[in-house]
Amino acid sequence: MEQIGTGNKQKEFEVTKLQENIGQTITIHGSIYKIRKMSGFCFVIVRTARYTVQCVCDRQEIIAQLQEEACVELEAKVVEEKRAKMGAELHITGIYVLARPQAQMPIVMNQKQIEASLENKLDYRPLTLRNEKERAIFRIQEGIMRGFRKFFEEEGFTEIHSPKLVCEGAEGGANIFQLDYFGRNAYLAQSPQFYKQMMVGVFERVYETGPVFRAEKHDTSRHLNEYTGVDLEMGYIKSFRDLMEAEVRMLRFAFNLLREEYCFELELLKVKLPEIRQIPAVRFSEAKALVRERTGRVPGESHDFEPEEEKYLSEIIFEKTGSEFVFVTHYPTAKRPFYAMEDEENREETLSFDLIFRGLEITTGGQRIHDYEMQVEKMKARGMNVDVFESFLMMHKHGMPPHGGLGIGLERLTARLLEFENVRSASLFPRDIHRLTP
Repeated sequence: MEQIGTGNKQKEFEVTKLQENIGQTITIHGSIYKIRKMSGFCFVIVRTARYTVQCVCDRQEIIAQLQEEACVELEAKVVEEKRAKMGAELHITGIYVLARPQAQMPIVMNQKQIEASLENKLDYRPLTLRNEKERAIFRIQEGIMRGFRKFFEEEGFTEIHSPKLVCEGAEGGANIFQLDYFGRNAYLAQSPQFYKQMMVGVFERVYETGPVFRAEKHDTSRHLNEYTGVDLEMGYIKSFRDLMEAEVRMLRFAFNLLREEYCFELELLKVKLPEIRQIPAVRFSEAKALVRERTGRVPGESHDFEPEEEKYLSEIIFEKTGSEFVFVTHYPTAKRPFYAMEDEENREETLSFDLIFRGLEITTGGQRIHDYEMQVEKMKARGMNVDVFESFLMMHKHGMPPHGGLGIGLERLTARLLEFENVRSASLFPRDIHRLTP
């Protein structure tokens, strides 16, 4: 009988160690990314899990087997070549073809840049992501999340996984997907808001990374109908500013990790990582006044920022402080959800904030109402049916500490870090009002 799990994992050759193996014969696997035929020999670029490796082949019986996007195992001699990315190249001595493509590529994806519209890139996403620069986007996104997770671990957060099928939307309104749940109405979660608040009463500090669904009929460069939310919630806070301080530390931690461990991708995409020491904060009313002073026009939206206003505010703050980030605090009560804590000094304002990065809001957060009577009173004042929220109010009724949290849109953060104009470029398989495939 065959026994599984008793052997040692066969170690794969690390292509970053080519220079340490000059003169050695090694075996690697990967896909043939590009073939450039010359007179009597050819250059072969092999795509491995993270890097591309330059190979040379002058054996005609091997050249005859080469095909772009074929999956292969290669035997090769490591030869020093200072002009190659790794300081060495591989001279192929043997090949074993594991799988061959059965159709010609519908789009050219093995150049430095994919010369195609964003729509075409997304239509052929399983293929265009094989491009070295396209896949580097999501290596960097992975690095951001690794940084966040390490930060959460160091600061004593517990990871949770809340349901995505719910009986009521956390944010309310019409921007919620409804579905049939065994004969009754259910919805796709707009946020893990209720559950992460509940879990503060259990673990004190929690975080979650998962899909967020918004049934908004926006067709803009900044909106998705499904995106990845990075949510945290903290108990026993003294002020909503504790949350802002935590986010500063979290971003600083993640960017430092990128700087240390993702140099290859950062250089490939020419990423300008911002230095984060402190992030300036400005009250919503003051921010509106700054933008009005800059533009000379009265905005149409009085309780929120219009996209152009976020861009103007970022320009103003960068000129004044050199920071590419700015916190906007004390958003109007009329604009914030029913669970937002109001400022005791001015009930028309909430103890909440947004974080704007390079002209785009990437975070919304704030302190929550933890007192049962206060929460019920606010819900009734908004004409809400308190009975529908019985399971949510259970935590308030039985004691909750002062708490608050925030949510970051991972795709938006990635898009602004890489200075993409369209958030879809930073979404692996975007879901918007037009797109359900691939």
